[in-house]
Amino acid sequence: MGRSTPQTSTADVAAFLEESREAVDRVLAAWAGRLEREEPESLGAAMAYSLRAPGKRFRPALVLAAYRELGGTGPAEELACAVEVVHTYSLVHDDLPCMDDDDLRRGRPTTHKVFGVPTATDAGFHLVPVSARVLTAGAERLGVAPDLRRRIARELYWAAGAAGMVGGQVLDLEAEGQEIALDELVRIHRAKTGALIAASGVIGALAAGADVARVEAVRRYGLRIGLAFQIVDDVLDATATSAQLGKTAGKDAAQRKATYTAFMGVEGARQEADRQASAAIDHLLAEGLDSRLLAGLARFIVERGS
Repeated sequence: MGRSTPQTSTADVAAFLEESREAVDRVLAAWAGRLEREEPESLGAAMAYSLRAPGKRFRPALVLAAYRELGGTGPAEELACAVEVVHTYSLVHDDLPCMDDDDLRRGRPTTHKVFGVPTATDAGFHLVPVSARVLTAGAERLGVAPDLRRRIARELYWAAGAAGMVGGQVLDLEAEGQEIALDELVRIHRAKTGALIAASGVIGALAAGADVARVEAVRRYGLRIGLAFQIVDDVLDATATSAQLGKTAGKDAAQRKATYTAFMGVEGARQEADRQASAAIDHLLAEGLDSRLLAGLARFIVERGS
């Protein structure tokens, strides 16, 4: 890297992630209970089951980190949960037989294995409007003005839609078993994984009232760490066990997916993830954002084991 990197301890990052995960889980549990009461029995149960699945909650943690580091002081947990609800919907659909056809997610049977494919499919679709309800409730709790609330919503749903996560997933499926160039793989994963991770940081920055230059620095940081996140996912799929991952390992090779490990090998992919994380931190430093927490999260992505 060309600039001095802010340092934070692994323990500090771990403590922040644990604190934010517990806060997010409380909000998700409250919404899960609400959905069980409001929705038809099997649909509500499937939605609640999906929201209660344990996870790292990295995306909402990134919302909270950006919000805190750019000057936010209010209770932003519910706003952050809107991103996790969108992410959860994507996992429910990603596991369906017509997609990756997986039986295990976050250490538990996938939603369609418990409730059946039709109910799981409906549950995933219904979680999208639920995310809008969560976002509205979180924004109101923070006192976010209507114009800014609309900007935050646009960020989330642009990242989740055809230009981001959904479009990236389509491209990923189309690339299975095909010979593609490395720049096409980068394009797929910037959309499939990077867009929602970048939006998480941007949402936190917007909610904190950051100016345009700092919001865009956080966006560039988020796109870089999003790519690093996917590269590490590829490495872990090739090297970790299903027990370590909480999902089926080795699926990428079995489905002949294009991956960074296929292009670069395991060690080369690890080096590229490290390069992306370092570049992400440089984007912050270039705008005067000397954030030890955001830098620590970038390093966490590279060093994680699941």
